[in-house]
Amino acid sequence: MGHVVRMTATGAMGITFVFLVDAANLLWVSQLGDPQLVAAIGFAYAVQFFSVSVNVGLMIAATAVISRSIGEGRRDQARRQAGAGIAIAVCVMALVAAVIVVLRHQLVDLAGAEGETARLAARYLAITVPSLLPMAVSLICSGALRAEGFGAKAMYITLLSGLVLLVLDPILIFWLEWGLDGAAIGLVLFRFSLMGLGLYYAVHQCGLVDRPRLRTLRNISAPFIAVAIPAVATQMSTPAGNYILTIVMAQFGDDAVAAWAVVGRLTVVVFGGIFALSGAIGGIFGQNYGAGQMDRVRSTYRDALLFCLCYTLVAWALLYAATPLVVQVFALDGQGAEVLRAFTLVGVGGFVFIGALFVSNAAFNSLGKPGRSTLVNWIKDGAISWPAAAGFAALFGAPGVIYGQAAAGAAMGLIAAIWGWHYVARLEGQPPLALDPAHPRPYPNPDRHRRR
Repeated sequence: MGHVVRMTATGAMGITFVFLVDAANLLWVSQLGDPQLVAAIGFAYAVQFFSVSVNVGLMIAATAVISRSIGEGRRDQARRQAGAGIAIAVCVMALVAAVIVVLRHQLVDLAGAEGETARLAARYLAITVPSLLPMAVSLICSGALRAEGFGAKAMYITLLSGLVLLVLDPILIFWLEWGLDGAAIGLVLFRFSLMGLGLYYAVHQCGLVDRPRLRTLRNISAPFIAVAIPAVATQMSTPAGNYILTIVMAQFGDDAVAAWAVVGRLTVVVFGGIFALSGAIGGIFGQNYGAGQMDRVRSTYRDALLFCLCYTLVAWALLYAATPLVVQVFALDGQGAEVLRAFTLVGVGGFVFIGALFVSNAAFNSLGKPGRSTLVNWIKDGAISWPAAAGFAALFGAPGVIYGQAAAGAAMGLIAAIWGWHYVARLEGQPPLALDPAHPRPYPNPDRHRRR
């Protein structure tokens, strides 16, 4: 449990800081007094969200592959796989970035942007999207650090880069008077800072990455892609589900939609620990799986579920107590206040089960069944969320969308948690699959591995 908490806490600090830096970036632009600039960033983020999801999916795949090799005691192989993972991720993101840049005008139009706002959003994408490549390098380096258990170093990459952006944003946007272009350039510099620090910690300081070799690329491609494709598909379910629920909420007017936006911001900030948990324990699962320590795999699964329960109960109590303050700060009234109260009273509790869903995702991704993560997430976000939200909304109005979201999360979270535990329990006595067919897996020696 101590290792689960430490790895999750460092990841949560990094994730939360990214959201805070993102909010600060938007705040500086909003001070220019032109709502079109803020709207342009919003539309650009909507497009980039999907590309960032691809990046995250590639990181999940790399962490799963690298951590298993570390667990097997093959650290040289893990280093080669990290280098190959960077090469694969850069190639994939180069293709994704090229598609977005070429189709940026059509994509922002599809998102609903018009006129000058659409032009500004497309310009913002043209500047920032190529920086997805250095971001890919940084995420793979971060995954290698977490696979080895260096959660704090992975956190430093995000924190230090975020501080750089906090300093640069006002300089670029106001002092140099670059406006929206300054915000875009700041994001690019932020991502290059991520890459520089990632390479420093993972390559220079810890020696976790070797130069990619053609033989390793051939051997890693199959297991890497086998995890990456469903991991990317799983990441895509969240924006799709949020879009569907936004359509349902929109019928209740601007007040309800404004509260829905506040709920979304509260969710990513308050539950950074739950979001970080999946990435944090993926390396713990993979390393012990590679070492043949199935008892530790089971205890990690159990401890992660307990962590979700305790974290959510604390967050639930704090948010419920802070409800009047949040309503006042965001100037919510009428239906907006009702939506927020529904979230703090009922919706927050759903994260007990949504957290369990994330735990099962990490287990399936790291233990050879990533397709199951894709299945349960798309059933929740693509099949259950809309009818649940629409049904509860018909009964309770705008707050019903919150109730439907919580019901869908509770149903699939419980199913996923049971399914994941059943799978983990059956792993007892089964040797992990070798990830590099050119090198047979050695028999594990529990005494030579650090406890993960």
